[in-house]
Amino acid sequence: MVSFKERCISLRKRGLSINQIAAKTNRPKTSVYFHIQSIPLSIQRKREIRLAAIRRFNDYSRSIKGKSRLNRHPTHFKVWDTDLVSLVSHIMFDGTIKQGGCVYTNRSQSLLDHVTRCMGRIYPYPPKKYESLSGVHKIAFHNVELGYLLRTKELELTRNIERMSKELRRVFLRAFFNDEGSVYFIGKRRAIRGYQHDGRILNLIQRLLRRLGIRSKVDMAYNEVTITRRRNLELFEKEINFSAGVCVNGNRSNSVWKHSFEKRELLRKMLASYR
Repeated sequence: MVSFKERCISLRKRGLSINQIAAKTNRPKTSVYFHIQSIPLSIQRKREIRLAAIRRFNDYSRSIKGKSRLNRHPTHFKVWDTDLVSLVSHIMFDGTIKQGGCVYTNRSQSLLDHVTRCMGRIYPYPPKKYESLSGVHKIAFHNVELGYLLRTKELELTRNIERMSKELRRVFLRAFFNDEGSVYFIGKRRAIRGYQHDGRILNLIQRLLRRLGIRSKVDMAYNEVTITRRRNLELFEKEINFSAGVCVNGNRSNSVWKHSFEKRELLRKMLASYR
């Protein structure tokens, strides 16, 4: 009967690695090494083993690419509703979509809660929470499959929103102005502004506003879309408005109001000033 030592030596002389010998003999690598430590592999054999390990690693990497390692899979969808339009819009306007997931940033707790609730429709796992600046919070959903899904749905939404129902177009516009909008009301100067570095989005917002009868102006130099004049502002309040809990930042050093009250309340005061 061939002893364990003799078998280890025989396998080693055939060019097997320690791992391979341990697997064939069903014995620990430390036991194998004790018997073969004085029998080195050739340079060519070492190179072959190293290349084989690299191939196995690359094959494994490709097999898990784009898949959740925690086995958490988002729910794909084909039909858009108000929650899904709102979710993707908010992530697009005041968030970022990365390969490893997405992040939404805002100082409004009501919007943070809203995005978290909507996210639960497709990804029922709680976000990681951070405070990036004083009063500014981030919610992060770390999942590579979710990042891919949202990136795909962002492109789909921007391509198709103009053909969607009036209700969904309103939701898209409300998300934009909740995230990027401000109310400018100083004396007789009255306006609603929305900021966005992407000119294509500004032009899209302008077209969607026009569909609601709201005239606006896009200024690429300042990266903003502006709504002025009483009729347009009244239509904005009626058709879109700001969501409850979305406030001006009264703590800013250049704040005109020095008070953090709701933007829709400021809009109401602005419209009342016409009377």
